[in-house]
Amino acid sequence: MYRRYYRTPSVWQELDRLQREMNNLFESRPRAAAGYPAMNIWADDESAIITTEVPGVQPEDIDISILNRTLTLKGSRTPDEVGENVRYHRQERGYGKFARTVQLPFRVDAEEVEASFKNGVLEIKLPRAEADKPRKIEVKSA
Repeated sequence: MYRRYYRTPSVWQELDRLQREMNNLFESRPRAAAGYPAMNIWADDESAIITTEVPGVQPEDIDISILNRTLTLKGSRTPDEVGENVRYHRQERGYGKFARTVQLPFRVDAEEVEASFKNGVLEIKLPRAEADKPRKIEVKSA
């Protein structure tokens, strides 16, 4: 006959395990704290481009505002229309209002910002403000 012997964990082993679990919880929190909608932002010396996926949102339900170097995207998604006698088997797509604020890499010319919406992807083109562009300074000899 085969017998298994189990060792009762000590208090120190339990505290060590608890500390590892707490560390994992706090280490994973920043990665999971990304907002909705998810955004990709890239920039060069002339402009920045933001793309964000907002499926099920109508363009007229999106509000974009820029103040200094901060862009705010607000909107709302309406719930799916289902019949009266229908129950959800699974509901993973959320609905309701959302807002996302991001810091831009430089000041933008708010008058020249363009936004387009295609296949559920919003693209925002943000031209860099002329006063914020790098300038070459000529060095004069004395």
